[in-house]
Amino acid sequence: MINDMTGASPGQAGVPHSGESHISGLSSRLNRLRAGVLGANDGIVSVAGLVVGVAGVTVERGPIFTAGIAGLTAGAVSMALGEYVSVSSQRDSELDQLALECRELRDDPEGELAELAALYEAKGLSPATARMVAKELTAHDALAAHVEIELNIDPTELLNPMQAAGASALSFVLGAVLPLIAILLPPATWRVPVTVVVVLLALGLTGWLSARIGGSRPWRAVLRVVLGGGAGLAITYAVGHLFGTTIS
Repeated sequence: MINDMTGASPGQAGVPHSGESHISGLSSRLNRLRAGVLGANDGIVSVAGLVVGVAGVTVERGPIFTAGIAGLTAGAVSMALGEYVSVSSQRDSELDQLALECRELRDDPEGELAELAALYEAKGLSPATARMVAKELTAHDALAAHVEIELNIDPTELLNPMQAAGASALSFVLGAVLPLIAILLPPATWRVPVTVVVVLLALGLTGWLSARIGGSRPWRAVLRVVLGGGAGLAITYAVGHLFGTTIS
């Protein structure tokens, strides 16, 4: 009768929220995906600003292409190096904390058990329940139990600096290719307008994706990146046109 009322089949009984995702490490995967979207956004904005600025000086494809490739390469290398250094530092810190926790568990297991129980008690469990939970989790995997609640670290989900650097560079390149193609393919009189439209549409998409991943309202993120990108393109074109005319 209960199954009929809830709409759950007998095979689903005892499986709460079976339609929800409970994948281990889902949060870190979403963070990496969001970082990739933002990396593509950086590639779009920086290279678009560069090629549009050069287009304000000359209509020749050669200088525009050279500037775009230089910006794409420099940006990808910079993103990769920055991500590698950042993730390496974070990973080193996490490994040091894991090593310290291992030593503490080895040298003072009873003290660590009491500490774990106190942490769960602080979260609202009764002393008896907190002690029982701490004992069971310690018996299953003492290190994972401690670092999860004390340090918010999953030992199986430590970031790889090389993977992070590669993903950052790749996302930047994928974003940077869009404005480079958009400004090279059309005739000279249409290059800047076509590039502006393509860039704003791409920025709107990245803004929507980042908002969806982060769980915020998409239209706000889209409006921010589109207005910011449009302003950036206008400024770089004006600067390129002004200084190009002055120098020549």
